[in-house]
Amino acid sequence: MADLRRQNGGGVHLPSRVLLSVLGHAVLFSLALLLAFGLRYDFRGVSAEESWFYRQYLPYLPFSLVVKLTVFGLFGIFRDSWRYVGLRDLFSIVRACHTSIFVCVIFYAVYAWLVVVFSEGREWLRERYLLEIPWLVFLQDWVLTIGLVAGARIGFRFYNEELRPLQGTTQARLLIVGAGDAGDSVLREIIRASEDRYQVVGFLDDDPNKQGARIRGVSVLGATGDIRQICESYGIDEVLIAMPSAPQRRVRELIEKCKGSNLLFRTVPAISDLIEGRVQVSQIRPVSIEDLLGRDPVTLDIQAIGEYIRGKVVMVTGAGGSIGSEMCRQIARFQPKMLLLVERMENALFEIDRDLQRLFPDLCRLPCVADIADVRRIKELLRNHCPTAVFHAAAHKHVPMMEWNPGEAIKNNVVGTRMLADCAAEAGVEKFVMISTDKAVNPTSVMGCTKRIAEMYVQQLGSRTGTRTEFVTVRFGNVLGSSGSVVPIFKEQIARGGPVTVTHPEMTRYFMTIPEAAQLVLQAGAMGRGGEIFLLDMGDPVRIVDLAFDLITLSGLRPNEDIDIRFTGMRPGEKLFEELSIAGEDVSPTQHPKIGIMLKRPEDFKRVCERIDVLAAMADTATADQLRAELAATVPEYTPFVPPSSQSVVPPPQSPRSADQPAGARMAAAGPGAG
Repeated sequence: MADLRRQNGGGVHLPSRVLLSVLGHAVLFSLALLLAFGLRYDFRGVSAEESWFYRQYLPYLPFSLVVKLTVFGLFGIFRDSWRYVGLRDLFSIVRACHTSIFVCVIFYAVYAWLVVVFSEGREWLRERYLLEIPWLVFLQDWVLTIGLVAGARIGFRFYNEELRPLQGTTQARLLIVGAGDAGDSVLREIIRASEDRYQVVGFLDDDPNKQGARIRGVSVLGATGDIRQICESYGIDEVLIAMPSAPQRRVRELIEKCKGSNLLFRTVPAISDLIEGRVQVSQIRPVSIEDLLGRDPVTLDIQAIGEYIRGKVVMVTGAGGSIGSEMCRQIARFQPKMLLLVERMENALFEIDRDLQRLFPDLCRLPCVADIADVRRIKELLRNHCPTAVFHAAAHKHVPMMEWNPGEAIKNNVVGTRMLADCAAEAGVEKFVMISTDKAVNPTSVMGCTKRIAEMYVQQLGSRTGTRTEFVTVRFGNVLGSSGSVVPIFKEQIARGGPVTVTHPEMTRYFMTIPEAAQLVLQAGAMGRGGEIFLLDMGDPVRIVDLAFDLITLSGLRPNEDIDIRFTGMRPGEKLFEELSIAGEDVSPTQHPKIGIMLKRPEDFKRVCERIDVLAAMADTATADQLRAELAATVPEYTPFVPPSSQSVVPPPQSPRSADQPAGARMAAAGPGAG
């Protein structure tokens, strides 16, 4: 409806708007012709019955209106929006005026010739019907028609864009950072927007040649280094970063300079949208934490991924989860023959199925309510649909929750994975990709330990004689915005007015976006030949308290003033720092710059199977301490972690980014749940 109204130039129904436009143009045409005659005769004798007004203007006016209205209608002028008039509209007006006056001149000349011919010898006929219109009137009518029609539209647009917003409206005072093509595009759309949300105060740009320049009447006030002072001097409410190609570090620097200033930060769509002219005010969005922690775009080997997905049947377990659902979206891009969505949570399965229907209406998909530990159900799905690839994203992932329910972690993460992998091998699935976590590295939590056992089993299963399935494991860490992770929790706490709770001021994690993680999993799956554990490049570690500061700032609030940050102490199973590899594992590079490979650490497959049998038998009957003891017997590097006393936690430093993470390789992974 909003788009229809925009196309119609406002909220008036289309036929009514066209009728009003016709009437308005008729008035303008009449006025232009009146002025043309008046200028020719110096406006003398208007009231006299024998004057030009009665003998020339009034008789000629109906003919002139019919011609002009007909020509303008054929040119589509009446359907053009007055509010969004541009150069193309003005050119159309000039062409229509030129054509209509030309037609008027031709018809008048023919008419005058006919009157002269038929009135020969009849002077009374000539005096009554011959309209003696000076040729200068036609020229002046042409100029005045263009001026009045174009001027009326320009005036209407000026009123709506410059005068109307000042009449009793409350607008956010906006500062645009970036006076390039993106900034100009955004300003143009803000000016044209039907809703008067913003008052653009000025631009900031580091280009010396742009300092003091004006863009559509808005001045470039200074360089980006002066952003805080300019915001305070001009009473800025919001800052729009119109630099879609700027690196994440540049955006972070700007926001760092404005911390504690109650500013809202917004950004624009991707540069491709700007180039194609798709940017609109409705697409201006708040700067997100993903923008600050954003990473370079992932480059994928499309051909390699397509070879094992395109035209094949693919199964995704945990399809309704944060990672599983994104895996489904990414896989759908490669046009599989069928996508099996396996999920035991009915609501989550419904949501991803509906999302895929909207995004990929031609995708053949089958939502399957199923538990990976249900052997009969899984075997039935594999037997009936024969998938060539299985992406195993189903898992219990929340660290504290699994500390309280270790038996459930064992049944789902260990026993469920074993059953699914065995069924895949039995069914002859070509590729089995298990999604793991760096919490499986030297685990201190039940969740991490169960994922490590699943890794051990899957890694060794592929080396068994007679198994054609390629078993691949992919480790990565925290994904921004995943269900139950730190970012959604912080946003919820900020929306409630705080406090924002952080477990420890020195806790750090590695982060990546959900789409990036899903894409790299697909790439690792294409590279795997069986038995590998791939490690995704997670970039640099980020302190959790820094995330809290950033999210509060991006919300237009001040940390520890508007929103308090409270330290609650570490939770069971948590670590301050995520580790990268287990003793005996080394990370080697692959042909993809963001994927490393862990050299296989030999495991006794028979022993792993026996330990899993013991854990499965105890899962529902043993105490939590007994299960932890058995987990430690299975994974020697597992050490249940005892968090320090919350009394020992100290407040954050003045500069939330002053603490550096200890040196470590960039290849890391932190579990889907944040610390």
